Amino acid sequence: MQKRLYRSRTNRVIWGVCGGIAEYFNIDPVIVRIIAVLLILANGIGIIAYIVMAIIVPLEGSRAATPHDTIKENVEEMKVSAEELGREIKSTFEESKTRHAAETRNRNLYILGIIIVILGVIFLMGTLNFFWWFRWGFLWPIILVAIGVLLLITARRK
Repeated sequence: MQKRLYRSRTNRVIWGVCGGIAEYFNIDPVIVRIIAVLLILANGIGIIAYIVMAIIVPLEGSRAATPHDTIKENVEEMKVSAEELGREIKSTFEESKTRHAAETRNRNLYILGIIIVILGVIFLMGTLNFFWWFRWGFLWPIILVAIGVLLLITARRK
């Protein structure tokens, strides 16, 4: 039986080209991948060769009868894998945004908690007459101005 070159279904990183070449020549696929990376870095011809082979070489176990069918099947598979990669990248960024929003929310709650505790201590000390020289009627406007300034500074950073 004649030996044929196929893209590997099991030994693949992207589209199985290097795995298929390794199976065809009965060598370690890591060696083929290293050669492919060197060709990509050397002059860029490796990326073109990889893409051309991913389009032309049939997938292992493919039922395509003609070269046209093989190319059509391979392009469709590339489209599906690109869509999956896009979904993975999108979900990664959404998780990152969600995590960042949760961290920001927790930090804001922590700051709010500290502010409330400080205000509580100030009011308690005022009730116990520690600030006999301070007029409590000025406290609320000062607090409102401070909160407003903090909000403006926070909004300006974003």
